[in-house]
Amino acid sequence: MADTPTSPAEIAAAWQRERPGTPTDSIEIVTPIWRLAKMLADDRARVLRAAGIDAATLDLLSVLRRSGPPYRLSTRELARRTLVTAGAISQRVARAERAGLIRRSPGDTGRKSVAVSLADEGHALIERSVDSVLGREASLVAGLTTAERATLAGLLEKLTSEVQHRISRRGVTP
Repeated sequence: MADTPTSPAEIAAAWQRERPGTPTDSIEIVTPIWRLAKMLADDRARVLRAAGIDAATLDLLSVLRRSGPPYRLSTRELARRTLVTAGAISQRVARAERAGLIRRSPGDTGRKSVAVSLADEGHALIERSVDSVLGREASLVAGLTTAERATLAGLLEKLTSEVQHRISRRGVTP
């Protein structure tokens, strides 16, 4: 049995050998992004476990904390900022409220509007955990220079925007 290709360049070359003409231009970009995303997600999960918080709760509390005093947002705004559905936000809010991390109150924009604010325990938890998470992630990218990080951040933002644009053009085939 031949060695299984592992590097993105080897994977692309193997596809070209086996299926000449197959579009492989993306492999050396997408494969490392998938691999890196998996490594970062696994590492973040370990850090979060140690900090006593899960990713969904971190996301919710982080958005509230970054909003500034009084650390209060509508559920609609939370859904928009966390890029999840209203149903997912509803579940996250209910779970965080049961844990005493947030408080719900009537919103300002109508009868069905709900506002969510950080409770003291939620504020303390995000203060404890955010440095653990962001400090760890800073150490993971420390192998890049400041200029390399800026270049990579710019390229990732450009790629994200382009992919988002192409995905949103419904009905268009590759």
